[in-house]
Amino acid sequence: MNALTRKPLKPASTHQIAQGITLPYDRAHELCGPSRRSLALMIASRNDAPILWIKPDWHPDDLNPQGVVRFINPARITFVRPKRAEDILWCMEESLRAGCVPLVIAECDTPPALTPIRRLHLAAQSGAELGKIKILPLLLTPGDGGAQGIETRWHMAPRHAQGQSRWLLQRRRARMAPPAAWALGWEQKEARVYPETAPDISSDIAAE
Repeated sequence: MNALTRKPLKPASTHQIAQGITLPYDRAHELCGPSRRSLALMIASRNDAPILWIKPDWHPDDLNPQGVVRFINPARITFVRPKRAEDILWCMEESLRAGCVPLVIAECDTPPALTPIRRLHLAAQSGAELGKIKILPLLLTPGDGGAQGIETRWHMAPRHAQGQSRWLLQRRRARMAPPAAWALGWEQKEARVYPETAPDISSDIAAE
């Protein structure tokens, strides 16, 4: 089959975080930075689907239900606590391939290498087709992240001021979009963009 007879690729459907900020379904995404858990919960708030949260058994810092309820109903979350590091991505891959849970979140101590990420992409695509659902795999990594082959990488840090909840969200890598940044707030159970702070955010990106 040559280029003239190939069928055009269907545009990927996306999951919206806030106005103008989206994640393609059925591809693995990396969330890093000190507010990566809050970002994961913001992403989860956009629907009422069940969530599988894979968290290493040796991590002492559990999610606080009182903090979670600000974003979503904690009852939506099922936790899996692997006892070995190598089981974290295995659990995620198997969960994605089963096609039963639309949102799968895994916390990693270090950014995964290229081959495991490719396996996650394939598992998400297979699971989406099998379960007839849209799947969103999220990898939470410490610091500035750095997973290889990821569809997108996002960094979020707190910028709270004057009694208002604010965050700086940066899109640091994306296969189909340039780096960008936004000031986010949380109001009435949804993330909101504050464009008036864009100049300060742009300077933060340029300084990296």
